[in-house]
Amino acid sequence: MSQSTLDRIDHAILHELQLNAKLSNTALATRVHLSESACLRRVRNLEAGGIIRGYVCLVDQSTAGYPDNVYVQITLHSQQRDDLAAFEAAIRDIPEVMECYLMSGIADYIVRVIVADARDYERIHSQQLTRLPGVDRVHSSFALRTVINKTEIPVRGSS
Repeated sequence: MSQSTLDRIDHAILHELQLNAKLSNTALATRVHLSESACLRRVRNLEAGGIIRGYVCLVDQSTAGYPDNVYVQITLHSQQRDDLAAFEAAIRDIPEVMECYLMSGIADYIVRVIVADARDYERIHSQQLTRLPGVDRVHSSFALRTVINKTEIPVRGSS
């Protein structure tokens, strides 16, 4: 299933499920104006087509003890395939690392780390980040506050 085959009802289903994945099929069908069987069939098609990858529970980061975000630019000594692979395998094992992107530009990676406070980040920086394979430089920036944090992805295609 491609995004170009999605119609108005598929968009509505995706919108509703991104707002609340715990909706029952009955409630979802009512909201998108379909019968329950037609709604369930469409949801299963969206899952089978890879448009819906899974369902998650969003935990409040602050309540969980990690009120701060640190964005870390990491530069490696080398950008050889094996060096990148070693770094990427190792960074997956740090629980506080929530996102990691291979980048173009000055830094090789941008990483989002969740922390309790500056002292917590200092521990992660000195005991984990700087010890990752191939790390040359680490540049860290604390987010002062979250301006926007979306979980709903706008879906393109026919509507």
